[in-house]
Amino acid sequence: MTERQSERADEREQEPLVVRDRRKIDPETGELRAQDGAQTVEEEAQEVPADTAAPAQADAAGAAAAGPDVTGPDVSELEKQLEERTADLQRVQAEYANYRRRVEREREAMTEGGKAAVVGDLLPLLDDLERADAHGDLTGAFKAVADKLIGTLEKAGLEPFAAEGDEFDPTVHEAVQHDTSPEVDGPTVTTVLRRGYRFGDRVLRAALVGVTDHEPAPAEASEEQPIDQPVNGELPVDKADENER
Repeated sequence: MTERQSERADEREQEPLVVRDRRKIDPETGELRAQDGAQTVEEEAQEVPADTAAPAQADAAGAAAAGPDVTGPDVSELEKQLEERTADLQRVQAEYANYRRRVEREREAMTEGGKAAVVGDLLPLLDDLERADAHGDLTGAFKAVADKLIGTLEKAGLEPFAAEGDEFDPTVHEAVQHDTSPEVDGPTVTTVLRRGYRFGDRVLRAALVGVTDHEPAPAEASEEQPIDQPVNGELPVDKADENER
């Protein structure tokens, strides 16, 4: 029994070592081998001598880890292409950022324009409420509703302007009356016929006002009589003194 086991062991030792080449990279050319589904069994079981299999596998692994050779003029060409693509990307990002800001400004302008149009249509109603308040008719529940309406509009951005004593500004005031007085130093609003309104930075309606300009005060007369000028080298004779003589 022991002799048979020793004979079988000798037979195993005498069997040649077979290494199957299943590498995906050709060790001679360094190229990737085509994976053909119709590859024959003989090609898959190609025998390679044991003494050359290990160095070949080491060379293939080193070639795969190192990657393709990109030294020389190819590197400068790749760097140039990278710079061009980077510049294109930065330009596209800047254009998109400008477009987004422009859209936001247009959206805000459209929103403010819509609000201003609605408020502008309510200005005649505010004029009626102001006249009713001036005549004492704005009382009770009617006054409460009017105050709530005015407060809501002012909270949205409506601002009235023009009051007596303001300096006249032709950009927001429309003068329909004119007067002069020494009591003012320059063009001054002395009468407000219709209040003006602005919504944010936009003037919805100019104010109708009366303007008074400065008028210098008349010179005061001197208490002493002016001295007559001599005639033909002689002073004129006072008639009162001549009668007394």
